Amino acid sequence: MAQTPQILPLSDLLAGCLRQHRRSQEVLYRQFYGYAMGVCLRYTQTREEAVEVLNDGFLKVFTKLNQYDPMQPFKPWLRRILINTATDYYRQAVPHYYQKDLAAAEQEMSLEADGLSNLEYEYLLTLVKRLTPAYRIVFNLYAIDGYSHDEIATQLGISVGTSKSNLARARENLRQMLQKKTNDEYGRVAR
Repeated sequence: MAQTPQILPLSDLLAGCLRQHRRSQEVLYRQFYGYAMGVCLRYTQTREEAVEVLNDGFLKVFTKLNQYDPMQPFKPWLRRILINTATDYYRQAVPHYYQKDLAAAEQEMSLEADGLSNLEYEYLLTLVKRLTPAYRIVFNLYAIDGYSHDEIATQLGISVGTSKSNLARARENLRQMLQKKTNDEYGRVAR
């Protein structure tokens, strides 16, 4: 008969992690895996990259846990580490990414969303993932995570103007993708 896992308070898990207790680290990892994966998926092109960023992020969590202030909520601290890890990953991967133009990306992906679910989270996430890596990371940092252009510029090692330009282009590309989806649906209904 399998034992049901015992749920420990976060403070006990964190104390165990500080003592390098592997079981506490595993439980913390499992407990926050879904949340962390959601953050990482927004900043990466593939699930494999997201898993790599997530694992690197948790490694940083476990090695820097002594810097965490237990008087503050844990999730925002974890999110900040994951975002920093994702931007580090992006900076290292930029030379290896190739830029796809929007038309090629549209042909590559087929989206199946009915008219009522145009703006569902998964659909919007799919559209954001179709942006080039530079546009996607600036869009995520600014529109979703609330970073300023100054913070984005510092984080990515780009100018504030480049950050603003990438955000404007990302928004325009998203607008065009949404417009194309609307036109395609209207064309099917009108036939």
